[in-house]
Amino acid sequence: MKKATIYTGCGDNGTTSLTHGTRVPKDHPRVEAYGTIDELNACIGLLHACLPAEHHTTIERIENNLLTIGCALADEQCNQAPIKEEEIALLEQEIDRLEADLPPMHKFILPCSNEAAARANLCRTVCRRAERRLVTLQHEYPATPCTATYINRLSDYLFLLQRQLAAGAEKKWEKPCM
Repeated sequence: MKKATIYTGCGDNGTTSLTHGTRVPKDHPRVEAYGTIDELNACIGLLHACLPAEHHTTIERIENNLLTIGCALADEQCNQAPIKEEEIALLEQEIDRLEADLPPMHKFILPCSNEAAARANLCRTVCRRAERRLVTLQHEYPATPCTATYINRLSDYLFLLQRQLAAGAEKKWEKPCM
């Protein structure tokens, strides 16, 4: 029996396989979308490592949802929503909970209060990029609206989580927008 290996050489020509074997360029919009979702999940894993235990259940649910989204995006035959409305509702409940404990924001904030807050901000920016990749994908291939809505809510959640993790030590941006 031959030992399995991680390298196959199949992608050396700049292509990769989708779930059902279709070969596409590695910069295909579908690969860009699920690759950015994967990157987001890696960033969230890094964030998870420094979060207080009170956030672990929510973050683990998000990590599972992102894997589900990535798998659906890699499946060119998938035509059902990988994320249910209840997952969006749960994120919205978390957003409401976080927002209720935060003071109103009147200026942009700098992402530099502490490591956990900075990690949450990095996750937020990667999440926004993932959302842009989903929009690009939707121009050519229908993606489910629930997926885009979930990713949009997730970036809001990560922004508020960043603010909460800053624990009142947010640094305000003092320059006006031009």
